[in-house]
Amino acid sequence: MASAVLPSGSQCAAAAAAAAAAAPPGLRLRLLLLLLSAAALIPTGDGQNLFTKDVTVIEGEVATISCQVNKSDDSVIQLLNPNRQTIYFKDFRPLKDSRFQLLNFSSSELKVSLTNVSISDEGRYFCQLYTDPPQESYTTITVLVPPRNLMIDIQKDTAVEGEEIEVNCTAMASKPATTIRWFKGNKELKGKSEVEEWSDMYTVTSQLMLKVHKEDDGVPVICQVEHPAVTGNLQTQRYLEVQYKPQVHIQMTYPLQGLTREGDALELTCEAIGKPQPVMVTWVRVDDEMPQHAVLSGPNLFINNLNKTDNGTYRCEASNIVGKAHSDYMLYVYDTTATTEPAVHDSRAGEEGAIGAVDHAVIGGVVAVVVFAMLCLLIILGRYFARHKGTYFTHEAKGADDAADADTAIINAEGGQNNSEEKKEYFI
Repeated sequence: MASAVLPSGSQCAAAAAAAAAAAPPGLRLRLLLLLLSAAALIPTGDGQNLFTKDVTVIEGEVATISCQVNKSDDSVIQLLNPNRQTIYFKDFRPLKDSRFQLLNFSSSELKVSLTNVSISDEGRYFCQLYTDPPQESYTTITVLVPPRNLMIDIQKDTAVEGEEIEVNCTAMASKPATTIRWFKGNKELKGKSEVEEWSDMYTVTSQLMLKVHKEDDGVPVICQVEHPAVTGNLQTQRYLEVQYKPQVHIQMTYPLQGLTREGDALELTCEAIGKPQPVMVTWVRVDDEMPQHAVLSGPNLFINNLNKTDNGTYRCEASNIVGKAHSDYMLYVYDTTATTEPAVHDSRAGEEGAIGAVDHAVIGGVVAVVVFAMLCLLIILGRYFARHKGTYFTHEAKGADDAADADTAIINAEGGQNNSEEKKEYFI
């Protein structure tokens, strides 16, 4: 907003000429008379102050221009367009543009509305007050233009997990230039924007490089615009389509308790999920041939009448156009007396159960060896003590058989007859 003082004589002449030129032929004389009479009756501008305010408006909406006077003394107020054509002189509109309508006219204010504002309406509009000397103030109308079109484009309609794709978003013909923000779901991402200007309008293109994963399948990529002419969220989006290799999981459907014992049946189901959906699901036995009594039916593996020879690792394999994957189940067949139940009935639990069973067997074997060794040791010690006890009693009676009387027998038993024949008897 600005104000200026104009020469009084030239101002009146210019106003009269401009108004007369713009008015219809029937009104020119009337307007000229009004201007001349107003110019003749212009009072002094002592204490009066003319002012206005800048206007910002969205294209297609209504702009309001107000010329106001402090301490008015009934001086004439006039409004001119950027081309210095008179829009209103007092309450009279010499300009033919019907989009301008008078909202209020008094000695202290001239208020005019401009409907259906376009970008061509931008510029300075002048308020003039016919005082001595005349006063002038201007207001600037700024027109905001929201993006006319918002487009999002993905380099590839279908991407493969781990692949990097390019996504572009374009906001066309806005004023001022828009700001583009990117989101993947609820997560904000950072893109790179370029601005192109053409005839006071701006086109903005933002590029996003995105590495996709299987979790991104079906997630929206959102291009959102921020602009002073836009209220709320102006956005467009595309849903990602990501292909990924299968995810495989083995589920034990029988026996229900999860304990595989001799004579029982085993049924495993292979669950494979991928995009596209796997069409090939196969069962193999790792490092060995599949048992002859095993029955394969699509994703199901059935083994009847389990025995120890069925122990091993069974693998489910699934594949699609992206790749292949597998999951293993380690089978361990327990004795019919086994009561321990594995904790979880999946492939990993099968491996843990087999390892636990092997550990118990090793511990039992070690304990059996120790007990057997102790029994052998006790038998050897018993035989040793028994042999020494028999020898002791035989030596007690040594020489008694050859003695003539009791005294001689005692002497002989104590070693008195060194030349007598020794007789030993061993008890086993």
